[in-house]
Amino acid sequence: MSWGSPAFVIAIIAMSYAAWLITSWIRAKHGYPIENEWGGMTEKSDGPDAKRQIELLSKENDGLKGQVSRLEERLSVLERIATDPAERTAREIEKLR
Repeated sequence: MSWGSPAFVIAIIAMSYAAWLITSWIRAKHGYPIENEWGGMTEKSDGPDAKRQIELLSKENDGLKGQVSRLEERLSVLERIATDPAERTAREIEKLR
């Protein structure tokens, strides 16, 4: 194939078009804005369901953070009990009774 032949020009155009299609597909798959036909960018529209879902996940995240902090406190108490000498732990248990 020579550099100036029509087949070479068509091959370059086909490769450019394929690269554009692949790039657009990857951008759409990962939620990035896609270039529209006038060279501008088209944002992905999530709709009201996505906002509601984000709100619910944020509330769940806050609840889980609180639960993790309580578990960390309990774990620190258990670590202290496990690493303290047995006599001291027995004395503290007797004080509580």
